[in-house]
Amino acid sequence: MENDEAAQPPAPRAVRLDHRQVRVLAHPLRMRLLGALRVKGPATATTLAELLGTNTGATSYHLRQLAEVGLVVEDPDLASGRQRWWRSAHDVTNWEPTDFDDDPDARAAIEWIQGDQVRLLVEHAEQWFAVQHEWSSAWRDAFGMGDIFMSIPPSRLEALKADLWQLLERYRNESDPAEPDAAPVQVFLAAYPLLQEMR
Repeated sequence: MENDEAAQPPAPRAVRLDHRQVRVLAHPLRMRLLGALRVKGPATATTLAELLGTNTGATSYHLRQLAEVGLVVEDPDLASGRQRWWRSAHDVTNWEPTDFDDDPDARAAIEWIQGDQVRLLVEHAEQWFAVQHEWSSAWRDAFGMGDIFMSIPPSRLEALKADLWQLLERYRNESDPAEPDAAPVQVFLAAYPLLQEMR
């Protein structure tokens, strides 16, 4: 009989961004490098440069910047010769916007990161629209987005977000990439105030 604890996947390694980390992370290539390492796993600067359409020198420089603040680390087990392998130091990045209220530079950095997340969502949606006809009807019906309107105090909205994250984490932890027809997907969670003219 299997030990239930042994069957559970390890808890994701999380980081709560500090002021220095957020200022370093607020850069288009650094965000993409960290994301690539989290999704694809350890890689060299050369591999990442090819994947992201940039040059190895820039990739190496920005990996070192991320390493200085502990967001990426070298993976010595994979090193061979002069090639340095890098991996993400964490699986999940956390922060609250108010963490940076006392630091205008960090606040500007987190606002840039939030804007980049929205740009990423738009880019993903546009790429999906361009190729959706190539996917099965089951996938076309499963993908997509929707919205709902409600009036709710901030404490209840925080509770709602926490519940939704628990649900998403449960599905992620129970997922089996070997399951027939399984494919990697990205789920975005967003909550914003209703536009002023609609209130």
